[in-house]
Order: sequence, then C-alpha cells, then structure tokens
Amino acid sequence: MNGITYSPQDLQDKSRLPIGVFDSGVGGLTIVKEIMDFLPQESVIYLGDTARVPYGTKSQPTVLKFTTQAIEFFNTRGIKMLLIACNTSSSLALPYLKDGLDFPVYGVIDPGVSEALNVTRIGRIGVIGTRATISSRIYEMRLKQQRGEVEVFSYPCPLFVPLIEEGWIDDPVTYKVAKRYLDNFKRHGIDTLILGCTHYPLIKNVIRQVIGKHVALVDSARTLVREIKNKLKILNLENKGGSLRYEFYVSDEPEQFKKLGSFFLGREIKSVKRVELEEYKGCMK
Repeated sequence: MNGITYSPQDLQDKSRLPIGVFDSGVGGLTIVKEIMDFLPQESVIYLGDTARVPYGTKSQPTVLKFTTQAIEFFNTRGIKMLLIACNTSSSLALPYLKDGLDFPVYGVIDPGVSEALNVTRIGRIGVIGTRATISSRIYEMRLKQQRGEVEVFSYPCPLFVPLIEEGWIDDPVTYKVAKRYLDNFKRHGIDTLILGCTHYPLIKNVIRQVIGKHVALVDSARTLVREIKNKLKILNLENKGGSLRYEFYVSDEPEQFKKLGSFFLGREIKSVKRVELEEYKGCMK
C-alpha cells in the first residue's frame, strides 16, 4: 500500500477503510471539512492535483486522463468510497469511471441540482462554475430533466479558482472580480445560485455580499456529504470501530497546500505528501 499501514482487520472490513476525496486543487477541502464535522468517525484520503489546477480550462480528453490517473492512485491506497469533488471532473469524466471499480464513486452535480430545486421559490436558478463545467451544460440539463419549467442562467467564473488557490479569500481584487461576474445575474432575477465548483464555498461570504442576501446559495459539498451519510448506512459501510486517520496528497507544492489547507479546514494539517500522478497510467475504460 505504498507506505500506508492498514491492519488485516481494516482490509477485511471495508467499513474501516477511508473515504477518498479527489479535486483538482484545494477546493475539495470543503468536502473534507463537511466530513470532519458531519461524519467525524470517518477517515479520509485526500488528493489534490495542484500541479495541473485548474481543470476548468482543460479539454474533456485531458480532464478524463487526469481523473483516471487519480482513480489509479486511489486504487493503490485502499478506500471504500470515492467522492469526486471537482465539478469539471464530475461533469466530463465521472460517466466513464463508474464501471470496473472496487468502490462506489459519487460526484457533486446531482446533490447540487436536488438542493437547488428544493430551495428555489420561483424557478429561476443561476449557476457559476469553470468554463468546462458551464460549457458542458450539465447543470442545466439535469435541472430541466427533473423540472422542465425551471429557467437556468449560467456563467463561467474562471478567475475564482486561481484567486482562491492564491489565498485571496477576502481581498479587494476578489470582490471586484466577483462583482464583474455576478452582475450578469441581476437582470435575470434569480432566487437561487448553484456554486458549481467546490472552491467557491471558500469565498461564499464574498459571493453573498455581491449577489445579495435574497439569493439562496447552494453548496454542493455540504449537500453531497449529507447524502453520503445515508449511502454509507445503506451500503453498510459506516465506520463503527476502525482507527481514525486523515491523509493528504498533492501533485505539487505540499507546503503551500499545508498552509492554505489548514486555514480552510480550521485545523492544522500536519503532513502533506507529494505524488507523481503521471506515473499512474489512468487505464480505466
């Protein structure tokens, strides 16, 4: 297991194994934080592809390649479930990853769609995300599949991810960029906004100030983890006695991730290991 020690009991009882969380950078830590708070008995292995972030500017074949390399990484670690935190990977790669794996895989798209439909009052829903996620129209299609009469207005916000990765969470530049992007929604009269990237909840306060308190913000990370609690129970995978561990891996700059990640989680990340994802062939069908 490449340096990670699991007891024979852990390997025999899948419920004792960690939940895997994958993202293109630090944004998936929003899911890790929800797991720490809402599923405190569960262990986590986190992988951030920080060397190749952001995924939102990449083509579908490239996103698929990067994501399948991450899948191969998790195959060597031993996990009981994988959460694809990246909206871009969820929309462009997840359909190709579900078959032939030893663990279930869940993305962030469907939980966000369900929550948006639950909270909207007038059926006018906005979506922000990376260029790739918005171009895929995945949110619009899923929303209309479930409720055909809703109106969906989508805009890409490509600068949010690098600003967040830089740690400019409450910076005047971030406010200016947010205003430039979110002003697009004012003429549409939306009452709900889907944060279609797991990075975006990290600047939720900025978005709320710019978009207005009357607009409900849908955080897919929070919604996903609450759904996962039920799935763990249904699949009999709840950890009821295994040792607790959190492991963090990145493809570049462990120290930067450790510093930024500790800030995002509100608790210290003591160790971050670097992995060469290009060494993983990504041979999933």
